[in-house]
Amino acid sequence: MTEPNERPTSASGAKLFKVAFDLEVERPNWPPVSVERLWGEKTDVKFEIRVVNTPFFVRGIAFGDLIQVRPDNERRDLVFEKFTQESGHSTVRVIIMREDSRERVEIKLRESGCGWELARGFDNYLAVDIPPTVEYREMRDWLQGRFAAGEIEIQESAISKVHQRQLPRFP
Repeated sequence: MTEPNERPTSASGAKLFKVAFDLEVERPNWPPVSVERLWGEKTDVKFEIRVVNTPFFVRGIAFGDLIQVRPDNERRDLVFEKFTQESGHSTVRVIIMREDSRERVEIKLRESGCGWELARGFDNYLAVDIPPTVEYREMRDWLQGRFAAGEIEIQESAISKVHQRQLPRFP
């Protein structure tokens, strides 16, 4: 637990920092924010951060990835500068289209070893972390089956090289 005004810590005990990612408009009203802030922990490299949560809107970034940041004193933010190294994790977004499918989707994700985050105000929108130990081809086939059945929408936001090698043709 953290005291007020004290920075939260990661599972390893490292202090966490918010990193601002400026987002480009993909289509009208999407994404619904212009900046997404992700938690990260410092590494031994100056201005390098390890991302410690799963992004909802930022593309090309997954849990555990290493990024370079720059301080922006005017904004009072650490701002994403560039991607430096992938972690092997992948990020997939799932939108639950039929509420009766939610439990089935969550059970499959949990049983497969995936985690997910929910965003306030987006109850049917899951930012899914797929660890490198998950057989992504099987997970992807299952998700595409749910998509074909009209139960979900999916977006492959950041697919690691580990997971890409499991697919016959990607994308």
